[in-house]
Amino acid sequence: LLLGSLALGQQYSSLGSQPILCGSIPGLVPKQLRFCRNYIEIMPSVAEGVKLGIQECQHQFRGRRWNCTTIKDNLAIFGPVLDKATRESAFVHAIASAGVAFAVTRSCAEGTSTMCGCDSHHKGPPGEGWKWGGCSEDAEFGVLVSREFADARENRPDARSAMNRHNNEAGRTTILDHMHLRCKCHGLSGSCEVKTCWWAQPDFRMLGDYLKDKYDSASEMVVEKHRESRGWVETLRARYAFFKHPTERDLVYYEGSPNFCEPNPETGSFGTRDRACNVSSHGIEGCDLLCCGRGHNTRTEKRKEKCHCIFHWCCYVSCQECVRVYDVHTCK
Repeated sequence: LLLGSLALGQQYSSLGSQPILCGSIPGLVPKQLRFCRNYIEIMPSVAEGVKLGIQECQHQFRGRRWNCTTIKDNLAIFGPVLDKATRESAFVHAIASAGVAFAVTRSCAEGTSTMCGCDSHHKGPPGEGWKWGGCSEDAEFGVLVSREFADARENRPDARSAMNRHNNEAGRTTILDHMHLRCKCHGLSGSCEVKTCWWAQPDFRMLGDYLKDKYDSASEMVVEKHRESRGWVETLRARYAFFKHPTERDLVYYEGSPNFCEPNPETGSFGTRDRACNVSSHGIEGCDLLCCGRGHNTRTEKRKEKCHCIFHWCCYVSCQECVRVYDVHTCK
């Protein structure tokens, strides 16, 4: 797993701030170790991409029973949760692989590496009223790096490797599908006499929202075994033939998820006890569902906030400090 290689608690900062010793990064398979040594310049961006993916996972699942909790000082940073071929595993692989591609692409466009840069292969002639300019982000290079590094672990002829490769690629494809033109006007007082445009990646939050929708509509698969010249090979087939067959952009899984209501060291569930819930919501973040029917506690909490703000000409804002009381609801 990509995360097992680069997601130790302090690994992010050390990879970005000091010389990288590839041999000291835990969990790398030989192909990843060779990649690290050959492309050591971009390894800080690879690590930053993993971090970006984890942060986005925690944002997307902040109101769910499983909230993408990580464990410090553990090579398996999500614990046993990703051992099963569940929807959660599918999402984590997709968002982490997208994060690596995104961070490497952004880093190249910012000129932090000598081995990559802007995309000079513009897609088509310029449009009416604008011309090519700026630095088009080379997402195809970022996707290539992510594919070479993340998929290096997924070379076994079994169902789990097939699932991981599929979901990794689904995450990366999301970036390529959502590349868009970003433009800037030039001229006196913003008259836009000349407009230059370049290809840019979408905001990573938008990619997270998109992949979260794919998580909600993920396709359940079944494992099939085939005899080939190299031996037995496992492949995946959609469980329900009357549903639309999953495309390369869909997430796939073949094992059910635990309910994550109670702590369970075997599944990696931390349970939902003491989690904040929304008492007015009937959704999964509401107290009824998030607390799994156990009920919730309510306490009051005082918070200091700025209030009665006034704009003064020119140019500053003055505010008073108010104390407001809020109700906080947590699961029993």
